[in-house]
Amino acid sequence: MKTRNILLYVIGLLAITSCGDMFEPLDENTRQEDAMYEESAYAHGLLMYAYDRLPYITTTTTDIATDDAVTNNLNSPYLLMATGSWQADNNPMSVWDNCKDGIQYVNKFFTIVDKVKWAPSAVSKQQMFIDRLKGEAYGLRALFYYYLLQAHSGYADDGILYGVPLLTTPEDGSSDFNQPRATFADCVKQCFADCDSAMAYLPFDYVDITHEADIPAKYVALGANTSNYNLVFGLKASNLMSGKCAEAIKAQIALLAASPAFREQSGVTSAEAATYCANVLKRIGGMEGFDPTGNIWYKNKLKLEPNASEMPEILWREDRVKNASQESENFPPSLFGSGRVNPSQNLVDAFPMRSGLPITDPNSGYDPQNPYVNRDPRLADDILYNGVTLRRNEIITGKYPNANGETNDNYKQLPTSTRTGYYLLKLLRDDVSPLSSSLIEQYHIYPRIRYTEIFLAYAEAANDAWGPKGDQAGAGFTAYDVIKAIRERAGLATNEIGMPLPQGDVYLEECAADQAKMTNLIRNERRIELCFENKRFWDMRRWMLPLNEPVKGVEIDRNDDTKELTYNYVEVEKREYDNSYQLYGPIPKDEVLKWSNLKQNKGWK
Repeated sequence: MKTRNILLYVIGLLAITSCGDMFEPLDENTRQEDAMYEESAYAHGLLMYAYDRLPYITTTTTDIATDDAVTNNLNSPYLLMATGSWQADNNPMSVWDNCKDGIQYVNKFFTIVDKVKWAPSAVSKQQMFIDRLKGEAYGLRALFYYYLLQAHSGYADDGILYGVPLLTTPEDGSSDFNQPRATFADCVKQCFADCDSAMAYLPFDYVDITHEADIPAKYVALGANTSNYNLVFGLKASNLMSGKCAEAIKAQIALLAASPAFREQSGVTSAEAATYCANVLKRIGGMEGFDPTGNIWYKNKLKLEPNASEMPEILWREDRVKNASQESENFPPSLFGSGRVNPSQNLVDAFPMRSGLPITDPNSGYDPQNPYVNRDPRLADDILYNGVTLRRNEIITGKYPNANGETNDNYKQLPTSTRTGYYLLKLLRDDVSPLSSSLIEQYHIYPRIRYTEIFLAYAEAANDAWGPKGDQAGAGFTAYDVIKAIRERAGLATNEIGMPLPQGDVYLEECAADQAKMTNLIRNERRIELCFENKRFWDMRRWMLPLNEPVKGVEIDRNDDTKELTYNYVEVEKREYDNSYQLYGPIPKDEVLKWSNLKQNKGWK
């Protein structure tokens, strides 16, 4: 067990600080545990090591193991997984080591946080630091357990839905490592308790205040003023775990637990999940806080720059980075990229027409000879299809040259060309050049949690609990209201110049009269809105959808005389999942072999 070797315990921890002048750097890093009490930077390193284990993926990675995409990197572990090599000892989706390491760091931090001299010269600052750091630790532990449950929970041969071993104290050399898995329901209860504790200690958000009346009374009683309050709870702490992050994580955990794959033994209902999501959204005014440009945050270049104000779409995010790595990986070959992530025809077909009708509806106006005309505008935002111009280059993904006679972007032309007839566009910047001799890097951010995700989670749970137009959570809006806002933001039910169609969104109204149809619509909207954000794999599993749908692409030929295009839809890659048991991921095989009390999920060897 990797965690066993961590923190025997903290000898050799590097001093890592979080913000500005909050802690002084250490002169050397060989101190023993007792030194933590006197040297706050040394102690704070424990928590920073936990942050370093955050399980968020900042590039499009797991979607290539789903029906949404493939990759032209034929050695990708996700491609190999999706095509038959997924095993308990070969699991690229595993978060076991990182999350258990994070939990170990947090649990050890709890044993020392009250003893450390964070700010011994001021009682109020000392207590505020203790409270904030405890709150962060509780929130981080809930987050680590959430990701462990998502990746590793499942039914064992005894018919019980298990989570993972529950550890709330640090392990050391004398610990009994042969711990059984707790039930999924008990794990969820612990996550909820940790989220509640985090919210009790932390402010909803980190903001600088100007009036002492805004300081909580318990800190005023200790002598706090605006200056030392802002030092601890102000803007300098931005992007650390906050009350709103913990509240959103609780909503995510509830949605997972109330999903079809887990609800039978989770102890959480869809009504509870909807209520937890509503709690998050009511803090931003419900639908009034819905960001009208939230679906294209990655195109808002001014807001991506340093010192820009925060985007209302993003609840929690990674730090800004200036690079060209995403573009280098995913631009087409003609733009010096490797074309790694190739969206599928399956996903392209999920985007409706601009009218809002699915392309399969006979009244939609879908033209198989002009398949990208009058489509949902999000298609052009997220996916690079045949004939689109990017950075003044005509990108031809068909099997004929572009206007300059170039064919490198053609279907399967090069090892770095598309395998599906499509390239990724979402999350990329068109003002980046990945060519090393003329490199142009730009700032990027990756959201950890978007408000749209929480709106969609509310819609899913509320519809399941009360139907399309029910609201028993007191949110002030319904599943129908959320999906209507998302589709209007995308420009659906409008004409080519964006004017509303006289008939409105016919398909939405049809779904609003049928709970099952609304379920399918919500799932499709989530698929589109969150595509390439590493959500699809987990959504398919918690919804218990078939994982083995073949991935399709398109071969586009041109008649050189008439210039007419023909579209041939082909199977690109089989998905070799076993739906009888792989809807639940495995416990790592080496862990099961080492510890007799650790039950494996049914079907995994």
